[in-house]
Amino acid sequence: MFRFAAIGIDHGHIFNHIDGLLDAGAEFAGFCPHSSVPALVDAVRKQHPDVPEVSRDDLLTDASIDAVCIAAIPRDRAGLAIRAMQAGKDVIVDKPGVTSFEQLEAVQRTVDDTGRMFSVCFSERHCVPSAVKAGKLVQQGAIGKVVQTIGMGPHRLAAGTRPDWFFDPDAFGGIIVDIASHQIDQFLFYTGSDSGEVVASSVGNFGTPQSAQFQDFGEVLLRSNKASGYVRVDWFTPDGLPTWGDGRLTILGTEGYIELRKYVDIGGREGKDHLFLVDRSGVQHIDCSNEPLEYFTRFVADMRDRTDTAMSQQHVFEVCRLALEAQHKAAHIGERKAA
Repeated sequence: MFRFAAIGIDHGHIFNHIDGLLDAGAEFAGFCPHSSVPALVDAVRKQHPDVPEVSRDDLLTDASIDAVCIAAIPRDRAGLAIRAMQAGKDVIVDKPGVTSFEQLEAVQRTVDDTGRMFSVCFSERHCVPSAVKAGKLVQQGAIGKVVQTIGMGPHRLAAGTRPDWFFDPDAFGGIIVDIASHQIDQFLFYTGSDSGEVVASSVGNFGTPQSAQFQDFGEVLLRSNKASGYVRVDWFTPDGLPTWGDGRLTILGTEGYIELRKYVDIGGREGKDHLFLVDRSGVQHIDCSNEPLEYFTRFVADMRDRTDTAMSQQHVFEVCRLALEAQHKAAHIGERKAA
């Protein structure tokens, strides 16, 4: 049985990693309680009372641990991942996996030197049943050749609940690096593109004047030799929405299109994971809530077989590169000075 540890419990996505690896049959060997968000550590303790609390150094030097999952402060993730890989462990990192080009280069060198896996869990695809179903439909040719993706990632700010680093661009990497990496991952995956280019990008601060360096809006126009993609991310989810964000994805094909309403259907249907398929036969609504997730099972198999069926290493690095490039070249719009 493969054993894993959790290091860097600074974002709730760590629970996706823990639950996913447990469901895949791995053993939760320990976690480091060091965190900027103590409530998350308390939640881990409550959910896994028999799992020991161990220092980062001891977890990294424990030869019986095969993999480490990391959801630390974003700027710290690459460094922890490098240490873990140098210690002979495979790694699952919350997005963003890196926050600078220097970190990306260092991670790439470490993967080459150690042969370990550096996987970024893009939860808006890997942990969303409707996104998994959409991938299967696209691969089956349900909408023909994919022409474009439009990905929208709105989030609720809930500023009073956020740690200080959340508003520091150096800590989170900027809104495109932090959030839009999800939609960039989806663009490459659903269009079948090995690589892409950033045509244009913008970031702005429209509604958070108290944090002048914070970015509450971002957009990216992408292109590959196969398709086009548009991304919009923001922190403007209104309080009246019954969830944290109305995340959507539209996949346009030559013979139809798919729309995902991942977390809520404002049209009135209950639950999550709504998929709409429109083709020459008509309009079909598919409830994807029972669609099985595959990423963590495949990751565990990849650890055993030294394969990359969960997600190729090249794909991970290309998503990181495009997110960094889009962030770096983004035009700044709507900036406001601190109050």
